[in-house]
Amino acid sequence: MRRLAPRGRTVRPLLVAGLLTSGYTWAQAPRNPPSPPPFKVLRAEEDYRYLRAPDAPRAPLDGMKYLPLTREGTVFLSLGGDVRQRVEFYRHPDWAETPTANTAWLQRYMLHGDLWLWDRARVFLQLKSGWTLWRYGGPGPLDEDRLDVHQAFVEIRPWEHADEGLQVRLGRQELQFGSARLVSAREGPNVRLAFDGVRTRLRAHRWDVSAFAAWPVATEPGVFDDGPVRTRGFWGLYAVHPLPVLPGANVDLYYLGTSNELARYAQGEGREQRHSFGTRWWGTSGSWDYNLEAVLQVGRFSGAPLLAWTVASDTGFTLQNLPLSPRLGLMADIASGDRDAGDPSLQTFNPLFPRGSYFGEIGILGPYNFMDLHPVLRLHPTRTLVLTAEWTGFWRQSVADGLYGPSGVLVRPPNGSNSRWVGHQVNFTATWDIGRYVRLYATASRFFTGTFLRSTGPARNVDFLQAEVALRF
Repeated sequence: MRRLAPRGRTVRPLLVAGLLTSGYTWAQAPRNPPSPPPFKVLRAEEDYRYLRAPDAPRAPLDGMKYLPLTREGTVFLSLGGDVRQRVEFYRHPDWAETPTANTAWLQRYMLHGDLWLWDRARVFLQLKSGWTLWRYGGPGPLDEDRLDVHQAFVEIRPWEHADEGLQVRLGRQELQFGSARLVSAREGPNVRLAFDGVRTRLRAHRWDVSAFAAWPVATEPGVFDDGPVRTRGFWGLYAVHPLPVLPGANVDLYYLGTSNELARYAQGEGREQRHSFGTRWWGTSGSWDYNLEAVLQVGRFSGAPLLAWTVASDTGFTLQNLPLSPRLGLMADIASGDRDAGDPSLQTFNPLFPRGSYFGEIGILGPYNFMDLHPVLRLHPTRTLVLTAEWTGFWRQSVADGLYGPSGVLVRPPNGSNSRWVGHQVNFTATWDIGRYVRLYATASRFFTGTFLRSTGPARNVDFLQAEVALRF
């Protein structure tokens, strides 16, 4: 067992120093301050220029969000951070007999500073520190990164007016688009994902268009040792626009290109270049909400043609007039698998850089070669407490292809089984926001193995429990 606690304490003085520099204490906070905008998942997308106005809504610790460095306040510094403490427990992880149980304590610390220069430029720096204790066999590949630069970029804003403008961002940065099915900052795992590259974003005439070219940043466990993965390229164009003919409706149109010198599938490994063309239709209509997405992928794998696809849907209805405001939802997804391992052409869909907890925090399966049906019930006992109950059934789309984990690693080859039925999973979660800064989260899951797993290797049912507390400021 690795003992990392003494070194893990090195990040705590940084957090204390960040709070002391805020210039605002809890005792100074008004009793009932107006509500400012909520924090965002991508902290670099927050904009605190509204705090220049004397009557702007303020909350405790907002003194650290706007620290003017000039008399006019057009040059200012904004500070913030995230702390997450998570304990998780697995019984029979990866369906195996041993270890019977596996417990881990995951710690995440992130601090950032955002320097705004006359509304025309920004310099953003974010440090990260991730630690894992007690994990059987040691930390996993996304469990630990003791100290590193997570984001460091310069952003130029040559033109900006109201809700329109042009941004050019150069350096290490997070990327996330749409519903995070294909491009995500990877919030679920202990260490988030960033990219080294350039991104331009144009907002005009109700269009929001981003173009980018980047390399993913590798997660290394040491100190300041992360760097771009030069064997994997990533570029693309992503556009979002509301549909005027359908109030509340929006459409995403995108192209995402990737290259990978070391791609691996059940068929084998080789060089891959993949082009993804997709669209997403999403929005609300009365009590209904919907999110429909389709992607076609073409390219080459080991010199042979590549053709893959996926269709995903998430539709729900909220009974707003009933107690607890229940939302009844149904997700149904399918992604292609390889039809013949002996044929050099490849049909396995690649989700590129998806969120790490695609099918829940249990994190057993990834969105490759699968079909799923996923009904959801969501309840709101209070405005800040959300309870969710879910059931998910999993099938293989192609019996000639295997099962893949969230990171794309092949976790179970096809082994000649003709069964599509992988298993099913139940999941219960509770999320409670305590004020503006603290969130409590708990989940309990069980995965029941199906015919394919029982006929191809270890097939113990998997139990998973997780509890976390997150502080954001």
